[in-house]
Amino acid sequence: MTDPYKILGVSPDASDDEIKKAYRALARKYHPDKYKDSDLASLAEEKMKEINAAYEEIQKMREKGGAYSGSYSGYGSGGTGSPKFARVRVLINSGNFAEAEQLLSETDINDRGAEWNFLMGCIELKKGNSLDASRYFDTACTMDPSNSEYANMRMRMRSFGNMGGMNNPQYSSSGCSGCDICSSLICADCLCECCGGDLISCC
Repeated sequence: MTDPYKILGVSPDASDDEIKKAYRALARKYHPDKYKDSDLASLAEEKMKEINAAYEEIQKMREKGGAYSGSYSGYGSGGTGSPKFARVRVLINSGNFAEAEQLLSETDINDRGAEWNFLMGCIELKKGNSLDASRYFDTACTMDPSNSEYANMRMRMRSFGNMGGMNNPQYSSSGCSGCDICSSLICADCLCECCGGDLISCC
């Protein structure tokens, strides 16, 4: 999905009320009922679906602590609810890993808490560095042991490691075996779930 904040025309550090107002304004503007007798009916319907999806995505991120709100204290962000980490989650979710990593690398050393380590782990996972990813997830869990999202990812990575993992030297770099495919799928599923999706529904 395109950056949901851009779809609603607000910044990642906008308040919940500002998000809601932007959503309602766009919903009024593009509601399909306004265009039911028009040639633009199908376009309005598609736009409305995009707006609804963006609003739902932002709500999910904020429920997980991935964005700023008036009462959110944040994970590993010194209790500030860092908009930067919210932006990184959006970038990861949209597949823009290079920019997400750049933002994290620019983070002050004192702000590299549990959330920073978790997000770095997600990026390393996408790059195929499962061992580095596991280390970041372990650090995130150590810094915030009560966070179920971090704990779930660490558990999945440990299960993944017990299967051999992508860094196992028995895999040849000159071909693609069934194990390589399975490893890649599990890796991709972990990354999708950390960002609110689900590539493999049974896992």
